[in-house]
Amino acid sequence: MSMPTGRPSLFGSLTVLSVFIVGAFLAAVFLGVADIPAADVAAVLTGNGSSEARSIILDIRLPRIVTGILAGIHFAVAGLLLQTITRNPLADPSIMGISQGATLAVTVFLLFTVYIFDPGSNTLAALPLAWLPAIGTLGGIAAGGLIYLLAFRLDLGPLRITLCGIAIGAVLHAAAIGLIAGWGSARIEILLEWLSGSLYARSWTHVLILLPFTVVGLAALPALQRSIDLLRFDPTVARSFGLAYRRQFSIVLFLSCGLAASAVGAVGPIIFVGLVVPHLARFLARRHFSLVLPLTIALGAFIVTLGDLLGRLLGQAEEIPIGVITAIFGVPVLIALLRKIP
Repeated sequence: MSMPTGRPSLFGSLTVLSVFIVGAFLAAVFLGVADIPAADVAAVLTGNGSSEARSIILDIRLPRIVTGILAGIHFAVAGLLLQTITRNPLADPSIMGISQGATLAVTVFLLFTVYIFDPGSNTLAALPLAWLPAIGTLGGIAAGGLIYLLAFRLDLGPLRITLCGIAIGAVLHAAAIGLIAGWGSARIEILLEWLSGSLYARSWTHVLILLPFTVVGLAALPALQRSIDLLRFDPTVARSFGLAYRRQFSIVLFLSCGLAASAVGAVGPIIFVGLVVPHLARFLARRHFSLVLPLTIALGAFIVTLGDLLGRLLGQAEEIPIGVITAIFGVPVLIALLRKIP
């Protein structure tokens, strides 16, 4: 009897993915720049352990990991939504200009509000940094709104919407870099670290800031599932099924902007996660379309957790920002995607 050929079964793929996700999380907890014995880490997780180990695990590693998980979910789901409504497999928050809009808003906030809150200071210590996700969200939504207006006013197709997003994103990014070069001063090092996408020094405060965006965003998805499914089709076809195309397009675009921009505000622009993860999810789900979204959520969390761990271990004290790690590994995947798309 011949052996079956082809890709592994869905159950096998999901099992392997589950093992990888759990393994990445545990590795991120147990490994780091500070060398803590595994027994001490386990003791902390069970409510014991030394005060030093508890401080490192509970106040540094865990909030950093959870922040990365939430940000990964935001970027991945935003990418999936954008690829669906634009019907473009290369759409993601950074390519569509949403991340750049959030970046410019946060850059302006970090550079100029210091003069309002502490005019004599050159540091960020006096700034209300808890506002960053909200500021980033407003900037990303503004960029998405501009793309939306141009798309419907000019009646642009999916490809032209993407090209419009690329153009707008390039202008916004150039503006942010120009502001940093002109007014960065003593804050330029912190700004450049944030622009590269980093989970350094993220705390439980960042988790609490991102969590409401995560809960609201994910809670809205089931109610929008039918609309998201129909937005995959041409507007004429979608309207034939009774879909209020422009309104639903606007709602899903607003949701994707909010998820991506809030993540940019909290951790900086982590590129390629929103582009690559939805394709990996579709590959694993195969014909089980209902699994694409759950897999996108799981893979987004996994890739950011693993990427941050690699950055910490490879860079040691001078850690490599996660945005650099995702760019290095995302470029080959992007090239592979471009070869498959006519």
